[in-house]
Amino acid sequence: MLHIRLVSAPAQTPRLVSQLAADPGVLNLVVLPGAAVRPTANTEPDGHPEDAVQFDVSGASANAVLARLRQPGTDVGKPIIVQTIDAALVDGARRHAWRPASSPGDRGPVWDVVHARIADEANYTPSFFVLLIFAGLIGACGILTNSQILIVGAMVVGPEYSAIISVALGIERHDGRAVARGLVVLLAGFAAAIAVTLVFALCIRAAGHTPKLYLAGVRPVSDLINSPNLFSVVVAVVAALVGVVSLTLARASTLIGVFISVTTIPAAADIAVSIAYGGWREARGSTVQLLLNVGLLIIAGALGLRGQRLIWRRWTASTVDS
Repeated sequence: MLHIRLVSAPAQTPRLVSQLAADPGVLNLVVLPGAAVRPTANTEPDGHPEDAVQFDVSGASANAVLARLRQPGTDVGKPIIVQTIDAALVDGARRHAWRPASSPGDRGPVWDVVHARIADEANYTPSFFVLLIFAGLIGACGILTNSQILIVGAMVVGPEYSAIISVALGIERHDGRAVARGLVVLLAGFAAAIAVTLVFALCIRAAGHTPKLYLAGVRPVSDLINSPNLFSVVVAVVAALVGVVSLTLARASTLIGVFISVTTIPAAADIAVSIAYGGWREARGSTVQLLLNVGLLIIAGALGLRGQRLIWRRWTASTVDS
């Protein structure tokens, strides 16, 4: 269930309230006449009190309600604030009319919330690039010491999935600007991570601190990363689909599994380390691994988002018809 707050023009409030009250999925509708002042572009209040409206809505009705609120000509203040409610206590008489959480339609994605969540993660602040660089350094340490634990840690630290899923959403929604922006950020981020990690690896080599096993050619972690194969494709595609399902259903714990399943940061780190030690064949293999994983994550993610929409649209329609 979601809790929604918004500002409405007084002339529009009666019609808005009437529409909301008619929806069986809307609960706890509260109207506070004249309790809100909408800021203008210069952040100063315009001096005209407006109505504050807030209500709860079930997941089964959320998509339709939010689409109605965002229709052109609806004088609703932006942004519309949406909060997720962890639990709701509903009595037996009201439960059937409200379409409880056990209803399949109530478990479906609220697409406006999904888009907002992805867009929020796609704010590429300097910390995005810093985390990508730190993840590359951790990955380099894991490669040099043959530590799978450090490789997993680098995967978790890396923030690149937010840019990848943003590109996938841009492709699915035909938003060229989002696609271009995400691709540029991925290119710049991985380039920065590889460059800094390369300098780090060169320093380790020059200082004579390279682990003996790595110098002796015993590199099981590196060999696994720079040898893309059929299983790399399978894992990337499945991880992309799992990531889409996790995002649409807001399952963060499952999403962490996606981070530690795809070979993006480890591949970038291995490119840098291999170049530092003159392993050009290994660097080429890791480059293929990186491009393969990022490309498949984007393509499978876009297809997964489209498939999710079609599946839930048909599922919800069949539920309503039954």
